[in-house]
Amino acid sequence: MRFNRNESKPAAQCSPSAGRTRRQFVRDVAAAGAAVLAVPNFARSRNPSAKLNVVVIGCGGRGASNMQEMLAENVVALCDVNEASLDKAAQKVPRARKFRDFRKLYDELKDSEFDAAVVSTTEHTHAFATLPALQRKKHVYCEKPLTHNVREARLITEAAKKAGVATQMGTQIHAGGNYRRVVELVQGDAIGPVSEVHVWVSRAWGWQSAAEAKSHHDIVAVTDRPQQKMKVPAGLDWDLWLGPAPERPFHEVYVPGPKWYRWWDFGGGTMSDLGSHWIDLPFWALKLDAPRAVEASGPPPHAELAPASMTATFEHGPRGDHLPAVKLRWYQGTAKPAAWTDGNIPRWDSGVLFVGAKGMLLADYGQHRLLPEKAFADFARPPKSIAESIGHHAEWLHACKTGAPTTCPFAYSGLLTEANHLGNLAYRAGKRVEWEPKTMRITNAPGAEHLLGREYRKGWKLG
Repeated sequence: MRFNRNESKPAAQCSPSAGRTRRQFVRDVAAAGAAVLAVPNFARSRNPSAKLNVVVIGCGGRGASNMQEMLAENVVALCDVNEASLDKAAQKVPRARKFRDFRKLYDELKDSEFDAAVVSTTEHTHAFATLPALQRKKHVYCEKPLTHNVREARLITEAAKKAGVATQMGTQIHAGGNYRRVVELVQGDAIGPVSEVHVWVSRAWGWQSAAEAKSHHDIVAVTDRPQQKMKVPAGLDWDLWLGPAPERPFHEVYVPGPKWYRWWDFGGGTMSDLGSHWIDLPFWALKLDAPRAVEASGPPPHAELAPASMTATFEHGPRGDHLPAVKLRWYQGTAKPAAWTDGNIPRWDSGVLFVGAKGMLLADYGQHRLLPEKAFADFARPPKSIAESIGHHAEWLHACKTGAPTTCPFAYSGLLTEANHLGNLAYRAGKRVEWEPKTMRITNAPGAEHLLGREYRKGWKLG
């Protein structure tokens, strides 16, 4: 049985407290994958029709799209390291104050002057732009991935919990109807207990030869750090763009985005980027939390660059509600699951395959199929149990004003982000990683723990 885009149209586009385990924490989220937030009284008492005072940090690329969703509110401040992006955004909100450095924005704005922050910077500065807002109990919408590394993800998750504000990570596809229908099928036992999931994406961007980059339509071909120094484009503050990352000369292989995401100093490659979208579906449907162990494979790890193609296997233990242990396998670039290469399932460019005791469920962003189709020819799908989204951004804005839950709060998306970063960590370490989430220790390979975070450049600190 197949369900296509016309049948399931998308909507408009942590750390536990003392004595609680991460698994107990995750079990508290609502059926739609959202934690019911303890939003302060000032937010709960706000008139839903009242306008929020919003600061927008990162105005180009995704930032421009995210700002567009805020124009019905009061955008009171803009911040971007690129003068052209800042000026273009200011044309839409000419009364907003302009900043190049978000640290100055937070220093100069009083608590009474803003209610919420929208963060769309490069991912190596996400935590730095997000944490000050949370510490001041401001609502935050942050693009995916939530942070640059595991330690930052835990820090932001804990800060959000302490702040008790409305948070949302920018995984917009989570608001689509198709994902909801897939979650209903999996949680409704349509294919029985799920013991394995395969997630693959066709994008092959990252470390590879120039010929491979051309073949895979990569946006830049690079195999090592450039030795030559290029002139910084007019209007770009390169020092602020680098932020907490180690200093290096400007080169066009880093900007504009998303060229930078392949460099370990700035991003986590496809694993943390598209993993935020695609692994979100099994994370939600199977109520996953921290993996017990992760191992990965691919080309020999490069010191500077994330790979174009790689695989990772995440081992998750049994969860509440009698959910069995499950292995989630990730494939990117040229890597594909055996069922795909053997022709046993439709060869979609990217997809998620749930393997259950009674059958399989194949999904992508806009469609899904129960397999084998003959076995499910007379299947009667369960009634809808997950309400349609009012829109990913609208959901967050509504939560800011009313205290209603969001579906990708940092309590949920922080766990997802940590797991994806552990996939990269296992790849870079070149060994199986056995993870103890409560203590944040790699029990079998403590020598790999330096990859959980990093030291920051002088002038930059978190906390």
